[in-house]
Formats: sequence, structure tokens, C-alpha cells
Amino acid sequence: MKKKEPLIDLLIHDLTGPLSIVLTGVNNLLHKEGRYGPITDLQRQTLERILRNSQKAQDFLHEMIEVYRSEEGLFRKEQCLVKKILRESLLDAMELIDPQSAEKLSCTVNEEGFEKALESCMVIIEITGKYRNSPFLHDQKKVQQILRNLITNALKYRRTRMKVSISGDLELIISVEDDGPGIPQAKREYIFKRFLSSEDKEQGDIQGLGFGLSCVKVLVENMGGEIKIKSMEGVGTRLTVRIPPLNSAYQKEVKYE
Repeated sequence: MKKKEPLIDLLIHDLTGPLSIVLTGVNNLLHKEGRYGPITDLQRQTLERILRNSQKAQDFLHEMIEVYRSEEGLFRKEQCLVKKILRESLLDAMELIDPQSAEKLSCTVNEEGFEKALESCMVIIEITGKYRNSPFLHDQKKVQQILRNLITNALKYRRTRMKVSISGDLELIISVEDDGPGIPQAKREYIFKRFLSSEDKEQGDIQGLGFGLSCVKVLVENMGGEIKIKSMEGVGTRLTVRIPPLNSAYQKEVKYE
């Protein structure tokens, strides 16, 4: 994705505004009955479904925007608190894959309660090294996007459990593993492809296809890092990314909304 295609530009620039209008309108109907009038339970369910799917579409567009910004070397230098980013990424991923667990997690009020709730969902987190207590210097949106996509992928394919490990004293090291079916060696080259062409479809049901992991690879490499995969059929998969702190000598620091 070295060159922007006109269709992608259209999706980003011309759909962002209309989606925002849809989200605002649906939220008004759901939460301002005094102004817009009462709605039935069936209408509420339909509006909530519209809201959820519109938010997914908006999130997808925002991810595309962050990928393009990274390709142009545009990064916002921020103090990223790893624990905070990890919590938000876990909640976002759980909301997509396991909404009931996400609701339980969102009700926890402290770190200990959050970790216990995660363990009950068979999700283990481990944070060691410098960034357990010190901030990591980089673009928070992009770091969170990487984490969210790695976690979503692991949750989708796990059998019972997944683990997130974060470490590093200079570079940020993120490792996410699941106990899913694993990926055959011959098919691993496909997991970071953004879309499969028609001749690739014969490869079958390959784990991780789509936009998520391809975004992760593009972001990580544009941030000067790398992504590695270790997988064994019938045992599981571990994806590990290495992200160096933001170095303005190679990456352009910008401010944007």
C-alpha cells in the first residue's frame, strides 16, 4: 500500500462525515426521547444494531487513516501509558468478540479487579520491564491499534485461553498468544495479506485474513519495528511485535486531531 488508490481516498474522506451524521442521529433517537418522541422496544433494538454497525464502520475508517499517516511518516509524539492502552485495547476487542465478558470487565474499578475478571475469561496479562511503570514515547492511537488487532485476532481463534505479554527496556515488545488451531507453515505468508485475490481463495480458510493483521504489519514496519509469528498446528499461535520509541530523526512528529 505504497500508493493511495482513489477508491480508498473516497472511503476515507467522503464516508467519514456521513457516518458521523448517522451516529449522531441514532444516538439522539435513543437518548433524547423528550425531544424526538418515544420508541418501541423493537425500534430500540434496531437502532442499537444500526449504532453498533455504524461504529464498526467508523472504527474501520479510522484504522485506515492511521495506516496512511504511518506510511507518510506522520506520528504524534505522546507519553503512552502501557497499562491504560492495554486495558482499552482489551475492552475494545472483548466488545467485538465477547460482549458479555466486556460488560463484566467494564464494571471493574481497579487494576486488581480487572486482572481477576480477565483471568475468569481465561485471559492472562503480564507486564514487565521499563514500561510497566514508565510511559512509552510514541503515537498512542497507533500503538493501541496494534494491540487491539493482535488481541482481537487471538480472541477470535483461541480455544480456551490467550495471553498478552508486554516487556522491554528500550523498545516496546508485545507478544500475544492463543491456544487455537495454529497455522500451517505453507499458509503463514498469507496472514498479513490485506485481501486475497481470486487465485488465492483456493488456499482455504486461513487464520487472520482481512484488514486487521495487515494493518498491524504496515504500522509496525513504518514505526521502525518488526513482527514475528510462531505457530504450531494444534497448539496455537504467538505474534510478537517490536516497536522502537519514536525517533524524530527518522519519523516526522505532527499534531493532528
